[in-house]
Amino acid sequence: MARVLKHKELVNTRLATNYGGWMYCTNCNKNIGYLCYVTYDCLKLQYECNCGSKGEAFLDFVDSKTGTNGDQELITIKNRYCCPSDTSPLITISDKNVKQYNLEITCKACGTIFHKDETRE
Repeated sequence: MARVLKHKELVNTRLATNYGGWMYCTNCNKNIGYLCYVTYDCLKLQYECNCGSKGEAFLDFVDSKTGTNGDQELITIKNRYCCPSDTSPLITISDKNVKQYNLEITCKACGTIFHKDETRE
């Protein structure tokens, strides 16, 4: 069953579908990552694309639960950031098209809020 979005705020960003799939910078149309459809509850992403454009994405759902901050880090499996509790894939950020990003994503299964900041050269 499809989920109902509560908030969908995109700045210089577009999604391939309503609330998941491939993510693109609207300035250069390059792929900035992939957002898994069913495994996240809330996404807050700020990034700078290699083209210089700064983008943002904020998505959550009517049935989203309030998450709790955890002390665990996201794990990486085949270039995807995954929940360490059940290894469910959450999001991929493109190494080759994104200079830096600030990510906050909530796992739907365990309710943990994960944070990740990275700058790439």
